[in-house]
Amino acid sequence: MSDQATGEKTEPPLPTQQQTVPGSFWDMDPVPDHGEESYRGAGRLKGKRAIITGGDSGIGRAVAIAFAREGADVLISYLCEEKDARDTAALVEKEGRTAILVAGDISDASHCRDVIESAMRDWDCIDILVNNAAYQATFEKLEDIADDEWEKTFATNIHSMFYLTKAALPHMVEGSSIINTASINSDQPNPMLLPYATTKGAIQNFTAGLAQLLADRKIRVNCVAPGPVWTPLIPATMPGEAVTTFGEDYPMKRPAQPAELAPPYVMLASGEASYISGATIAVTGGKPLL
Repeated sequence: MSDQATGEKTEPPLPTQQQTVPGSFWDMDPVPDHGEESYRGAGRLKGKRAIITGGDSGIGRAVAIAFAREGADVLISYLCEEKDARDTAALVEKEGRTAILVAGDISDASHCRDVIESAMRDWDCIDILVNNAAYQATFEKLEDIADDEWEKTFATNIHSMFYLTKAALPHMVEGSSIINTASINSDQPNPMLLPYATTKGAIQNFTAGLAQLLADRKIRVNCVAPGPVWTPLIPATMPGEAVTTFGEDYPMKRPAQPAELAPPYVMLASGEASYISGATIAVTGGKPLL
C-alpha cells in the first residue's frame, strides 16, 4: 500500500457535509480510499471463506477488498446500501473470488442466522468471521437518548456479534478466526457517543472472554480498535462542524482512510497470527489505548 493512498486527503479541515443514516461513500467529500488502487495481495488467505458484516463501505469494504486480493471468498452482509454493496462485490469478483451479498438488519437475531445459512449454501465451512457493522448517534444529554435508540445501538453493535458467532461456530474449523471491530471508545469513551461507546467496551470484553472460551477448539478471537476513520457514519451521524474537524485532535492530526485499517484484519485472519488470541489491535493514529 502506498503512503500517497493513505492520508493526505483527509487532513482537516474537511468540507462540511451531512448524510442520512446509513450513508454512502459515493457522496462523501473526499471519497474514502478503501485500497481500490493501492492494496496488493500476497495469497495470505488463499482458499479461505470470510463473512464480513458492514462489508459494503468503510472499514468493511476495505477488508473485503484486501481479503479478496489475499485469496479469500467473501460474504458481504449489509443493511440497505445496494450501490455500495454491489460495487464492493464487483471488486471481489474482479480478483477471481466469489462474492455473496446478503442485505438485512443484523440487529435481528433471525437475520443473523440467515446470513450464516446463506454462506453455507455455497461453502462447506467458514474460516473467518468479521463482526464489523455498527451504528452510532450523537447526543448532548443523557435525557436525549430514547429507550429505542439505546436498544437499537446494543442490538446492532453487540447483540449481533453473539447471534452471528453462535450461528457460525458449528461451521468453523480449527485455525478459524473471529475478528470484532471495537474502538478507541472501548476505554476512552466519547461522552457524546455514549450508547456507541458503551457497546464498544462490551465488544472488547466479549472478545477477551470468547477467546478463552474457544481456545480449546483452536479458534482465535481478536478485535481491532480503530480511532477516527473516514467512513459514511461520520457525515451521517455527526454535526457538520464536527465533520469539518474530524480527527484533528489525534496525534496524526487526521482521520484514517479505511484502507489503513485493512492490514491488521488480514494479519489476524491469517496463519501468521496463530498465537494471537484475545488481543486488541489499536489503529488510532498515535493515541494510545489506556
